[in-house]
Parts: sequence; structure tokens; C-alpha cells
Amino acid sequence: MKRSRFPFIVTGLVLVFFYLPILILVVDSFNASRFGGAWRGFSLKWYVRLFHEPAIWTAARNTLVIALIVTFVSLLLGTTSALALHRFSKSRFQRVHYTLIYTPLVVPEILMGISLLMAFVAAGVKLGMGTIILAHVTFCISYVALVVLGRLQDFDFTVVEAARDLGATGWTATRRVLLPMLAPGLAAAGLIAFTLSVDDFVITFFVAGPGSTTLPIRVYSMIKHGATPLINALSTLLLALTFTTVLVSQRLSKSGALEGGQ
Repeated sequence: MKRSRFPFIVTGLVLVFFYLPILILVVDSFNASRFGGAWRGFSLKWYVRLFHEPAIWTAARNTLVIALIVTFVSLLLGTTSALALHRFSKSRFQRVHYTLIYTPLVVPEILMGISLLMAFVAAGVKLGMGTIILAHVTFCISYVALVVLGRLQDFDFTVVEAARDLGATGWTATRRVLLPMLAPGLAAAGLIAFTLSVDDFVITFFVAGPGSTTLPIRVYSMIKHGATPLINALSTLLLALTFTTVLVSQRLSKSGALEGGQ
């Protein structure tokens, strides 16, 4: 029986739909034309100009600082929430706990941004990097809790109990047994929180203040002023950084697997 080529064709069309715009963006970043479209020759002037735009790098620094802090706080609070949900799953109040965890996932971002802005204004909190961090932690906790909770579903807590029986304190058992076994889930949750924080625009737009511009907000303002070539160059650098990080992580995971097999 002859195999149908339809799945292969559909898969190819989907991949082209996903990656062709990215390829066009990368090519346009080397286009000498200011407005793109027509090819005016190969040029690196947009990359040179990009490195002379201090506002972009200030926004990138703010984004990185916020994302790192949000990732750490979200991992701490989200993991403890997941442990509480798993340990006291039969409690009557766990439905309320689950509702609090799931709500940020289903509430539209624009509604969350407006509500957080109103809350900060009512409390007299000055808008800035602090309010952005609080806002990002609000929705990142939910993602971290759900990822860690999925990891806990098949977790054998008798290993922790055995460590306690052998004389380990609660902190030692957590640090030497629980956390290493939860490490894959924690790493995945941390990457999700970091990515969501770096990528967020809607909520950040509402709660950002003077001097706390992040990279998505900066890119949005550049689009309004017609700085498309600079955005293409910046996006290409971010793509290169992302692919490099993925390749390095894959190499490290393979080397770790080989060492573990030996």
C-alpha cells in the first residue's frame, strides 16, 4: 500500500508558515534599505547603529534583572504552593487554593494589567521596576506551581522519610534528597517563568513607570517611530542567543547522560 504524502505536505507547509517570517526578518536585518521590501545590498550598518543605542541596552538590562528576580521568587513561592497542594490534597480548603493558582492562567492579561494598576494606585505604590516584578510574580507563580505539581504526582516521598529515619534533619533531607529529585521540574518551571517575564508586554505596559522600560515596551515604541531595521537586527541577535543557549543545554544534557551511564 502506497503511503500518503498528505501528512508530509501539511507538516512542510506548517514549518514554512512558522519559520519563513523569521528567515525574512533575519535577511532584512542585513538589508541596506531603511524600509525593507526591496533588497538594496548587504550591510551591517543596522547592527553598528544598534550598539550605539543606549536606550535599547538599558531596556534589555531592566528586562534581564526583572526576569531573574521574578524567576527566583516564583520558584520559591510556586514550589511551596505545589508542595502544599500535593500534601494536603484532601483538605476542604484545597479547592480555594486551586482556584487561586488557576485564576491568573485564565484571566485576560489586559484585565490583570488594569486591576494591578488600580491596586498599586490605590495603595499609593510608585510605579517602577518593583511593581513590574510584583505583577510578573503574580502570574508566574501559577505556571511554576503547575509544573512542579506535575513532577510531584509520581514522586516517592518514602525516600525523604528514609533520609529522616537515617538521621537527616528536615533541611538536610530537603536539600540533599527532595530538591535534587525535583531538579528537572524546577529547571523547566524556572525556564517558563523566565521566558514569560522577558516576553510579557501587556501587563508590563500598565504597571511600568519612568525609568523602568523593558525590552518589549521599547520595541513597541520603536515600531511606532518606524525603526524597523533596528528591530530586525535586535531580533536576529536574540534568535542567535536563543539557539546558542539551546545547543549548549543539549550538549550539557548529553554529556551528563554519558557520565551518568558510565
